[in-house]
Amino acid sequence: GVGLARIEFIINNFIQVHPNALINYDRITDIELKKKISNLIITYDNPINYYVNKLSYGIAKIAAAFYPKPVIVRFSDFKSNEYANLLGGKDYEPIEENPLIGWRGCSRYYSDKFKSAFGLECQAIKYVRNIIGLDNVIVMLPFVRTINECIKVQDTMKEYGLERGIDNLQIYLMCEIPSNVILIKEFCKYVDGISIGSNDLCMLTLGCDRDSELITHIYDERNDAVKKMISKAIKYCKKIGKKIGICGNAPSCYPDYAKFLIEQEIDTISVTIDCLI
Repeated sequence: GVGLARIEFIINNFIQVHPNALINYDRITDIELKKKISNLIITYDNPINYYVNKLSYGIAKIAAAFYPKPVIVRFSDFKSNEYANLLGGKDYEPIEENPLIGWRGCSRYYSDKFKSAFGLECQAIKYVRNIIGLDNVIVMLPFVRTINECIKVQDTMKEYGLERGIDNLQIYLMCEIPSNVILIKEFCKYVDGISIGSNDLCMLTLGCDRDSELITHIYDERNDAVKKMISKAIKYCKKIGKKIGICGNAPSCYPDYAKFLIEQEIDTISVTIDCLI
């Protein structure tokens, strides 16, 4: 199966346009920008269908290749600076000092400034699962800071036709913030599975900006504090029978990390393709 399908790659490579620029296509006054977007959407009857269809096709291509094995599709987790690089993105994105801990992940989905765009992602998932019939798709929530946010996002998903348990839809939580581990018992009540994102979990446990070259010598997923966080999450999930895996980079880089995870009795380990070749 697939432990982490990042839809940002589909958006960046195949869609190329900020979702809000497509939603507000008729209001675009920049002639050059509108021309670029028009050339991309020319074969579609409207800009919204362009986004949903392209996203649906990209997700379906992955899900079909692995059917009926599970394919965990993570909702978009672009940072504001990454979204700004899409066509029309600069008109909808703030300039943040540290986008890595700013307006990203689930905090976008229920925001008035992005909710409609998130709705397009929900439409695409629903189309792939219910119309194409690839019900092996599991959705994952990234960067969920609080229990309340976990609830609010799922309420927003319901508005767009996606509800946990309906049509066997499973929702996973990406465990990548210390609060996810500290409150693992509470978070588990609202999701069907946990997937450890060791990259951001390391960054936030050690207080390191992983984009900063000045402190790369400190950023290390093998640090005991990070491993204790991971161990705690696995231990609780095993105790209650909740599925838990890892989709972070560590086991792809360090063979001994896979050994550590197996010793902790983790259910699944996702690795990058190149490390298997």
